[in-house]
Amino acid sequence: MERKIYKDLQNWKNSANRKPLILQGARQVGKTYIVNYFAGCEYSNSVYCNFEKDLKLHEFFNDLTPSSIINKLSLYKRKEIFEGNTLIIFDEIQSCPEAITSLKYFNEEANGYHIIALGSLLGVSVNRNNYSFPVGKVDFMNLYPLDFEEYLMAKNEQKLIDMIKEHYKASKKLDTAFHEIALNYYKEYLFVGGMPEAVNEFNKNHNPDLVRIIQQNILEAYQNDMGKYNKQTDIPKTKIIYKSISTQLAKENKKFQYKLIKQGGRAVEFENAIEWLCLSGIATQLYRLESIMLPLDAYKSLSDFKFYMNDVGLCCAFQDIHYEDILGENPLFDIFKGGLTENYVFNQLTINKLHLYYWTSNSDAEIDFITRINNDIIPIEVKASINNKSRSLKSYVDKYNPAYSIRITQKNFGFENNIKSIPLYATFCIKQN
Repeated sequence: MERKIYKDLQNWKNSANRKPLILQGARQVGKTYIVNYFAGCEYSNSVYCNFEKDLKLHEFFNDLTPSSIINKLSLYKRKEIFEGNTLIIFDEIQSCPEAITSLKYFNEEANGYHIIALGSLLGVSVNRNNYSFPVGKVDFMNLYPLDFEEYLMAKNEQKLIDMIKEHYKASKKLDTAFHEIALNYYKEYLFVGGMPEAVNEFNKNHNPDLVRIIQQNILEAYQNDMGKYNKQTDIPKTKIIYKSISTQLAKENKKFQYKLIKQGGRAVEFENAIEWLCLSGIATQLYRLESIMLPLDAYKSLSDFKFYMNDVGLCCAFQDIHYEDILGENPLFDIFKGGLTENYVFNQLTINKLHLYYWTSNSDAEIDFITRINNDIIPIEVKASINNKSRSLKSYVDKYNPAYSIRITQKNFGFENNIKSIPLYATFCIKQN
């Protein structure tokens, strides 16, 4: 399965300033697959070490001297390890704190060796267990579930991708036939999501029931992970917060509310659980901006946020949304569809490395996303259908006069009244130039 991060990995390999790389991401997003595939294509050989499954490896890092580690790994794995020609893969590195620390010494003393470390719960383990982290001595990348462009790539729809990009750039309507094809793929993606195993299964058998089994298994694995690197008292809180994310997306007011979890619930009671979910990569907060001023991050309200899951397919699985509910435009699904659509857009823009916030005014106007694109602060409005009516966007424009606005709906491409209209399937096109 082709992933866009492959080019980033190639750039890392060829960089004159290359350091050991830490590839982060939630479980099941394809980290191990893409790195082993990369190793097979770009290196003469590779050495794969999984610290969670093979506890014997931990002893090799009692001595942090790179030459000692290399010699032991070479003997244990029965492979020659060559500088520049062998990729060393440290999987589930959070299970071995000494291996994390060793990256510092590889960078300082033996940077000719190419090392990629993978961690599903790395952020959690480092923050919760006070590990010595090699700050400034490693490079970072993040891998997410497949975005919608990668989903189309998995379906061998490169010509459709090129067409979408071309019409996005020109703000020119796509032919109705192709517009409807792309919309149908988008609706399909809302159910399947971007977890590689779910995408593979759907492409092979086109069976929503089999996809749902995979999604439920992933959700169960996430729930099991909540017992790792977590205080015993925080485990049930983490599980109930995670469940509540998708539940609160069905509310008209999508600001995350503790009172919907527990009567009289307060932030201090659940802050560790929220931290775990964010550090594990399976959920992300979106903060409200109190003012449209630079730098945007300095004007966010830490007490007002929305919460989104890392994958819309898992979101549907949590709420038992059926494939037919989405493709059949079930009217009983409309309210939740609005929150699910926001979650989808949030995921696509986050993968494109846009820093996102939302905005509200005293008169109840609300803009779904505010971000900086190049030098401009741009409001982004999201609608689940073709509805274009919005007092909120007009209110924002009248107050702040942005260079332009973006409206994401099921409508075709266009540019009118200084609003760039983008179909939901083309959200992946929105990025820094």
